[in-house]
Amino acid sequence: MQDFQQIQWDQRIEEDCRTLIKLAVREDLDQQQDWTTVALVPADHTGSADIVAREPGVVAGIAAVAMVFDEMQAKIAVEPKVSDADVVAAGTVLATLHGNVRDLLTCERTVLNLWARLMGVATLARQYVEEVQGTAARIYDTRKTTPGWRRLEKYAAQCGGARNHRTGLFDAILIKDNHLAQATINPQDAVTRTRQFLQDSNGEHSLAGLLLEIEVDTLQQLAAVLPAQPDIVLLDNMPPATLREAVEMRDKLAPQVQLEASGGVRLEILREIAAAGVERISVGALTHSARSLDLGLDWHCG
Repeated sequence: MQDFQQIQWDQRIEEDCRTLIKLAVREDLDQQQDWTTVALVPADHTGSADIVAREPGVVAGIAAVAMVFDEMQAKIAVEPKVSDADVVAAGTVLATLHGNVRDLLTCERTVLNLWARLMGVATLARQYVEEVQGTAARIYDTRKTTPGWRRLEKYAAQCGGARNHRTGLFDAILIKDNHLAQATINPQDAVTRTRQFLQDSNGEHSLAGLLLEIEVDTLQQLAAVLPAQPDIVLLDNMPPATLREAVEMRDKLAPQVQLEASGGVRLEILREIAAAGVERISVGALTHSARSLDLGLDWHCG
């Protein structure tokens, strides 16, 4: 099955992460120092501490921990105890940190904020993925992400078992109702015109391989657009009964077209949506409604 580009932990995501860390450091230190720690802790004091999950969750973004210390020029060694995508229980030690205590105390909140956010997204994604197990549907994230965090949050969603929808406006076609309104064109013609545009592209931007998806609001629009054979049709805010009718229509008219349910997707009705027979369910809540997981720093005694 052709799919959107899936986010990996690579140079681009590391660059995004470092940018966010720089901003977090500026928020906390403002080019100064942690004066509380400087006042109370000797400069040469060393120690060890564990980052601990206070509640069950899914690991995501462990590489970001060492990046925080690197960006803050902290003398801290990181000993990971888990891997991304691991499911952990409350009380699990996620990583052990060794080094200068002043550095550890100064970096603590930045590390916990960053990692807790990513693990929160991964944990919520896993809840949605588990709910559709045994059906043909797969869970996808959306572009409803925290500004600046998109690659990181999409990576976290993938750690939770979700699939990544398009990363941005550049890596897939998604024709929405506003495009149709502004171009004064019907859905079928919009797909045909866009497909030709992709095939005609060349030079620096060859776009022939991009997925082509179109959004519809009604079964009438679906019937009109299926003969143009987009790769995916997004069924916007359709209740499960209507989704079942859409699947039956697709199976008769264009069985190769994938169907994506989107809009108003909640855990309480997710199983019913999946049972309708759609291949994809996109869920903005994976990123816009995820809460940070509860993580803490526990010091070693002695």
